[in-house]
Amino acid sequence: MTVEQQLQLLEELLLARGPAGQEDEVRAICHRELSGCCDEVWQDPAGNLIGVIKATQVPRAEAEQHAIRIMAHQDEIAMVVKRIDDDGRLRVVALGGAYPVNFGMCPVDILGESQVLSGALSFGTMHGTTETSQSKDVLQGDVQWNDVHVITRYSKAELGELGVRAGTRVVLSRHWRKPLRIRDCIAAHFLDDRAPIVTALTAARMLCDCRESLTADVMFVFTTNEEETNSGAQYAARTLPGTLCIALEVGPIAAEYDTRLSVDPIVLTGDEKGFYSRHVSEGLLKAAARCGYCPQPALMPGFASDASAVLGSGSSPTAGCLAIPTENTHGYEVIMQHGMEACARTLVEYLRSPGG
Repeated sequence: MTVEQQLQLLEELLLARGPAGQEDEVRAICHRELSGCCDEVWQDPAGNLIGVIKATQVPRAEAEQHAIRIMAHQDEIAMVVKRIDDDGRLRVVALGGAYPVNFGMCPVDILGESQVLSGALSFGTMHGTTETSQSKDVLQGDVQWNDVHVITRYSKAELGELGVRAGTRVVLSRHWRKPLRIRDCIAAHFLDDRAPIVTALTAARMLCDCRESLTADVMFVFTTNEEETNSGAQYAARTLPGTLCIALEVGPIAAEYDTRLSVDPIVLTGDEKGFYSRHVSEGLLKAAARCGYCPQPALMPGFASDASAVLGSGSSPTAGCLAIPTENTHGYEVIMQHGMEACARTLVEYLRSPGG
């Protein structure tokens, strides 16, 4: 897959809506892509999509026992309806780690049961005074979810007939999802985790052509609910064979982490849930170096991934995390155009020689 093909696939994935627990549009694209390079593809009861590339030069039982699970999550940060006012305004809260500032006042898609409705996320007027509590918070730059509503122009009864109720997902509209090229970078909402998905799919294509070098099966697991509970990864780690999980992620750019925006992959050594398996982190760092990159080791107490979740819960005995350097995580995110390729090559190099 060329870099241009990766960017085309990325745009298709960015336009697909995938709030936690409702990732069908993303899953369909991943299934199509995995079907062309994996030996088996299936969806498990948790909604995870799994594709396996089987090692051919080792006994089948051994290849399955030592299978490596590569995880990239399907879901995006979003909103969920808490209640509906009598005038049809939706009161929403975060679905995943988001604040109103992550979206701004913007167009949204309301994923009703019978159809998708258009709406506008509103913080209220910028021309009010402190007499209006909502305007007070807006003017102070301290907008919280109780200051926010979604304008629908439907009545509460009409919304009920359309299947909009408490629990309905609200996502950034497709109107604002198209990526923007900024010289050698790509910018968009939801590069977390669509860019790592492209990395996984690119690596799967690469491995399809060199499976004879694998010493264990490789399972590509596109997980659900990472932004909320990591429930998809937890289920996959408990039910799939193998003892190692590697999460593909976006890696925050911050001076405190000594990370920079470049093609050089970030290899996490730990995050808010604990430390990753040392031999896995070391192996990923060495693999990136063998590919000609200058990998960025990072300890990120303000970050978490599917891999640290399953490691911390004991669902997997070993885990690691490989990340694409990313500005503005959970906002209007920016990555290098070649960042996905760099992580894919690093991952394939590691999988061909996981011992380093």
